Amino acid sequence: MTELATGAISRQRGGALVLLFTATIFTSALLLFFVQPLYTRMVLPQIGGAAAVWTTAMLFFQTVLIGGYLYAHLMSRYLAVNVQIAVHIGLVILALTALPLAVPESWSYDPAEPVVTQTLWLYALGVGLPFAVLSANAPLIQSWYRRSGGPSAEDPYFLYAASNFGSLVALLAFPLVAEPLFGISSISIGWSVGFVVLGPMLLLSGLAARGSVQADQPQTPVTTVSGGLRAEQLLLWAFLAFLPSSLMLCVTTKISTDLGSFPLVWVIPLALYLLTFVLVFSVKSPLTADRLRLVLPLALLPLIYFSFKPAGTLASFTAMLAAYFVISLAAHRMLFDARPDARHLTVFYLTMSVGGALGGVFNSIIAPVAFDRLTEYPVTVALCVLLLAGRSRNLPREIAMGMALSLILLLPLLDVLPVIGDLAVSLRVAGMMVLLAVAYLVLYRRRLVPVVAMICVMGIWGVFGREAGVIYDRSFFGLHIIDDEDGLRLYSNGTTVHGAQRLSEIGQRPTPLYYYHFNGPLAQVLATQTAARAKTVGVVGLGIGAMACYIRAGQDWHFYEIDQKVVDIALDPTLFDFMPRCGQGAKLHLGDARIVLQGQTDLKYDILVIDAYSSDAIPVHLSTLEAVQLYMDRLNEDGILLFHISNRFYDLTLPLSGLAQALGLEARVWERTAPDGAEGTPFERGDVPSNVVALARSTAALGEIGQDPRWLPLAAPQIPFWTDDHADLLSALR
Repeated sequence: MTELATGAISRQRGGALVLLFTATIFTSALLLFFVQPLYTRMVLPQIGGAAAVWTTAMLFFQTVLIGGYLYAHLMSRYLAVNVQIAVHIGLVILALTALPLAVPESWSYDPAEPVVTQTLWLYALGVGLPFAVLSANAPLIQSWYRRSGGPSAEDPYFLYAASNFGSLVALLAFPLVAEPLFGISSISIGWSVGFVVLGPMLLLSGLAARGSVQADQPQTPVTTVSGGLRAEQLLLWAFLAFLPSSLMLCVTTKISTDLGSFPLVWVIPLALYLLTFVLVFSVKSPLTADRLRLVLPLALLPLIYFSFKPAGTLASFTAMLAAYFVISLAAHRMLFDARPDARHLTVFYLTMSVGGALGGVFNSIIAPVAFDRLTEYPVTVALCVLLLAGRSRNLPREIAMGMALSLILLLPLLDVLPVIGDLAVSLRVAGMMVLLAVAYLVLYRRRLVPVVAMICVMGIWGVFGREAGVIYDRSFFGLHIIDDEDGLRLYSNGTTVHGAQRLSEIGQRPTPLYYYHFNGPLAQVLATQTAARAKTVGVVGLGIGAMACYIRAGQDWHFYEIDQKVVDIALDPTLFDFMPRCGQGAKLHLGDARIVLQGQTDLKYDILVIDAYSSDAIPVHLSTLEAVQLYMDRLNEDGILLFHISNRFYDLTLPLSGLAQALGLEARVWERTAPDGAEGTPFERGDVPSNVVALARSTAALGEIGQDPRWLPLAAPQIPFWTDDHADLLSALR
């Protein structure tokens, strides 16, 4: 055979190997990232829709990912490829016993046990083994490719870009394609088919590695100084993986808090996070670390600015994401440049996974306990300055200079001069940002100095500069803010005001305000004679307890609240008086309302209010066919079901219309946009627009509101109603 023919065959084999391994690692990553939202969406009706559930789910996935990377490291280091193939394919076959994905029959919710423990156990039983197998594939496949003799086998890190591209596709495909078009059970079956197809692809990849002359021997640990790993290398990899992971969660939380939780608000930061790997994990990438370092200080400016100001507009949203994207590109490029010889590939990925998981633990577990505000945001941005440390020739001197400069930059925010004290806060922040920009331009060649100054200013003001009279508290369910403003004491969760009390009424029976104002739909229903005859009333969502002041003598009221912090705020007489003055006899039930109601089979209501929608986050599992069937089961025959659906981003009349038709219910809606019915008329302080839907088994059961012209029949269904199996949240977007 001629050399030309031999070369052609070699190129064909090399191309086939690249195609095989790329397709395998892409498919594996696609399944890995697809199963995370899939299984979480699947189990929500069983464990509730609380933020703590998502936090616990991410903790489970990150922990198992570390285990998978450790398994791949030990396999590739100490076992021959033949044994690796046998063990891994055996685990793939064993994982097939967990398909299709479902809630295990052996699992049941126990309200007496911690939800976190039960959730972790549910995930372990339901998806643990398939996810563990998938989590090991990325480093294992790259290790096999290194032994295959294919093109660039000595530096197989390019496959990681294909892996992250698969993750990116899965992340966008689930909310944009799969969930809108298919039910969860159908998606689960399709995912199971993909898992089965992956098995032969893994087998072929292993057999390709087996063809190498070195494949029949396990990798001998390298102990020489030149080839070994140092502790500082491991710490560097972990730190460079930690920063983008933590910053991603910080930006997601910040945007969710300031702008609202709507579709893709968590997908976009995570998609950008994965895209950075695709763009920089290649020796041919033009995005070098030196080029990215040039723009790092400018990228930090928007992040610093939004530690003072909310990101409540699309422009702010875009600026913050762009800055986060640049910083993540830089960190991941530095991580790629610090990669070891391919012999240590699995150690590299194991350390990366630990660093990324530490970012999740810091933001999701430690921060809500340690901080009463989103302090992890400025702390993480402050750590980003270390990405520039390698450019400094005299780091201690430059840090000292930066701290001195920060005192000058801080002047616009302090009331040290009368002319400054008279300026609005927004003008002060703008002045500080101008000074920061000037400092950057003047000291361009000493980039670390202004950056440190920025961080110091942010740290002094953004972390410790608490506004006077503002009370912060925090739980897994959100940031709770209590502030006195214009004669009112406001309670907010993020940027959404959930209730208020007049300061003049502190210490006495208060007047309900905001959504619970006596002119609003909820109050109007409770003022009817039908409501006066009600004996038992249930309210899902406590807030500050404003509805308690509509309790009539002889009525039995029950409140359902998932967040203990909200209960503490509502019951504290030094903060609000609604529950202490009006709701002394009301019963409080802590936990996810749907789960609690399922266990209260002997309880029947005359009025049941679902008030979990005044925030911008939608607990979908409280809006499905199965949920409404449960509510109707808990109502007396002539009972009324009220949905408070005020929301900036979603029109919940759309799914409720279909549900009412499917269940044969009478439905009315009052969308109160002006105080006297005239568009454009301003509301008085403490009164706001609100939307309420009323459902009942008959027009007669609706009582007075069935004849009230303000309460209009719901429009004909325009979208499919939601079920536990199929709920397309995007379809309800305004």
